[in-house]
Amino acid sequence: MQYAHITGWGKAVPPSSLTNDDLATFMETSDEWIKSRTGISKRHISHVNTSVLASVAAKHALAAAGIEGSELDLIILASASPDTLIPNIASTVQANVGATCGAFDINAACSGFLYGIGLASSLIKSGQNKKVLVIGAERLSFYLDWSRRETAVLFGDGAGAVVLEASEEEGGVLGYELNNDPDGREILKSSFGSQMERLDASSLDFYIQFNGQEIFKRAIQGMGSLSTQVLEKCNVDKDDVDWVIPHQANERIIDTLVSRMKIPKERAIVNIANYGNTSAATIPIAICDALDKGLIKPGQTILSCAFGAGLTSAALLFKWTDRVTPISTSDAKVPDCEQTALELIKPAVDYFFKKAAEEGR
Repeated sequence: MQYAHITGWGKAVPPSSLTNDDLATFMETSDEWIKSRTGISKRHISHVNTSVLASVAAKHALAAAGIEGSELDLIILASASPDTLIPNIASTVQANVGATCGAFDINAACSGFLYGIGLASSLIKSGQNKKVLVIGAERLSFYLDWSRRETAVLFGDGAGAVVLEASEEEGGVLGYELNNDPDGREILKSSFGSQMERLDASSLDFYIQFNGQEIFKRAIQGMGSLSTQVLEKCNVDKDDVDWVIPHQANERIIDTLVSRMKIPKERAIVNIANYGNTSAATIPIAICDALDKGLIKPGQTILSCAFGAGLTSAALLFKWTDRVTPISTSDAKVPDCEQTALELIKPAVDYFFKKAAEEGR
């Protein structure tokens, strides 16, 4: 039997960061207000397309695995903010890494990366594929109405990627669960898409909308129930889990989740302070950070869970391999940016605050 092991990992973060104090220069908020409610201190704003972030993360993941892009059998790219809908941006990454294989995007919002890992592991276990690249990449700043504090303070841009390889060695992805709650479709959404009135200029005023209280409640229920299911399915006790890597949406959600699961907070990987919510990219970025800090050790059992618009949810249980350092490194990097994050978002800030004034908000 073949097992799907994570053998490579990489991330890409834009150089321009937007702090809570930066946000306070144009909206009514403060560092203390944001941090106490979300755990976020700053987020990164991209000056390049999502596919650029995805490609840089992919090159680092390939180098860490010690393989070339030409060896890949498949590329799965999870994103709710691709450069283009046609063609998919997995094809852009494919060209950038020199791969000749299948490549496609999936949109399961913040759960997208775990959806991708689940699909990749099943394809490997079936014998269909040997080496699969899974990426989570977002440029969520594209969707933000900066006059709406409830969403403007939450999101950031970034990408993370992993390589999964077939192995005869037992371990790797032990199991996963995926779900969707269609009754919650309207709780978290953006109007961007072919439903827009193409000839009506006002249709371009799309932005992320959500009901915070409902998301909080359903996120904990969705991630908690699927995490329990995957642990039971794999016959693993929660006390045998070394690390929980949850979706980084809000530190209060993470705290409540692990508390209800009776897992010590010390066993949760939390890095939301430095990135904000990067949707499909949060979990692979957190994996990279945990490895960089030496937190993940060979053979450890890791539980990861996520929720997102749809409302999607996912949980994944995997055992790390015996290698926690890259085989090789890549010099790939996100291009330098001559503008600050405030300068990058200024046109959108000016536009949306003017619109808010006209609407009397």
